[in-house]
Amino acid sequence: MGDDMSKKSTSKVTSSKVATKASAALKDGRSSARTKSIAGSALAQAKGKDKK
Repeated sequence: MGDDMSKKSTSKVTSSKVATKASAALKDGRSSARTKSIAGSALAQAKGKDKK
């Protein structure tokens, strides 16, 4: 019975509302390193017009 969960890929996309909040968190100088890390991950999964 192997570990099939580690082999599956997910195609999750961050909503524009969450991406906007994540962007604001990255720009805010008061955000912690952990918050910025999570925000960066959210933006990496976001589908946007600047994404190449």
